[in-house]
Amino acid sequence: MGDTPRYFTLEQANAIVTAIRPMIAEILSLRAAILARQPLAWPAIQKAAGNGGSREASELVVEFGRLDGLVRQIQATGAIIKDINTGLVDFPALQDGREVYLCWRYGEAQIDFWHDVDAGFSGRQRLT
Repeated sequence: MGDTPRYFTLEQANAIVTAIRPMIAEILSLRAAILARQPLAWPAIQKAAGNGGSREASELVVEFGRLDGLVRQIQATGAIIKDINTGLVDFPALQDGREVYLCWRYGEAQIDFWHDVDAGFSGRQRLT
């Protein structure tokens, strides 16, 4: 695969949003279940999910295996999970020859925002 990022058109990214929406919904419900039963375990799980998983976290809770699988499925599309707590996902794209992120958060109907790679969620701008 190499290190070349995959760039998405808005149409491609929105098609992936449609596919991953139920996966994000399940991640958020697993998160709620874990927080309800083992709130102290969540920070380790959240960190492990961001790093592609860890044995320690999977020993902490049964749900981690499912959570880890969902995260990996989403990452396999080329999408970048930015915040597992809110279902925030970025899609690398090119705008006027420079890399930007198309930005979607669970609950939004489609991708309506983008931001510079170093700007983050607070720098989101509406697509025109």
